[in-house]
Amino acid sequence: MVDVNVNLSRWPFRRLVGDEPADLVAGLRRREVTQAWTGTFDGIFHKDISSANARLAEDCHRHGPGLLIPFGSINPKLPDWQEDLRRCHEAHKMPGIRLHPNYHGYDLKDRAFADVLHLSAARRLVVQLVVSMEDERTQPPLTRVAAVDLAPLPDLLQSSPGARVVILNADHVHNFQLSEKLLSAGDVYFDISMVEGVGGVSHLAQKISVQRVLFGSNYPLYYFESAMLKVRESAFTEAGRQAVLEENARRLLAA
Repeated sequence: MVDVNVNLSRWPFRRLVGDEPADLVAGLRRREVTQAWTGTFDGIFHKDISSANARLAEDCHRHGPGLLIPFGSINPKLPDWQEDLRRCHEAHKMPGIRLHPNYHGYDLKDRAFADVLHLSAARRLVVQLVVSMEDERTQPPLTRVAAVDLAPLPDLLQSSPGARVVILNADHVHNFQLSEKLLSAGDVYFDISMVEGVGGVSHLAQKISVQRVLFGSNYPLYYFESAMLKVRESAFTEAGRQAVLEENARRLLAA
């Protein structure tokens, strides 16, 4: 099983079961995860992105070699972010990056986002675009962060040939029209961590193609079992189930 949506380090607003690297790795292995695309909470909240990414790479190598695949954070509103991108690719050998536009203070209309897409495509890096981290209703009143508006993304993808984008933490079921536009515009995939409703994952797969759906748990911020139950209650064939749980992610990473 491949989980494309895992995080290391500490969520600043509460302690989580699995927020120590050794505990997170043990939890993933216990659930038979063989590969986890791993970001860092530090990349959301710390201004020293370079150090956050270096710690991420070191922790993945030390605690979960072969299991934890680091995806570095990039904040294009900070100076010299292009160097951070280069380090992720060249120094840390990361296959992709993770973006948090809402936490870093920009939207998808910002020229900086288009620049990240272009440079990432040139380096063949997978771009994970995080729509939200948790439901706004659970956020502390003084630190509420609205979800990213994906409406500008289809046009940007058409002008960024070669970009490979994974949308994380979005409930695509309630906006199939936009999801279909994204599929038509470029090489886009969707994780299931925040897909809600009975049969939500199977409805998503039927609407946009099971080949574009990825297993993502948002662990340890969310319960891993929640994502597993979404797959189990879906009416997948064995081939469809394997595509979502593993094959789609491995094919994307190998492209």
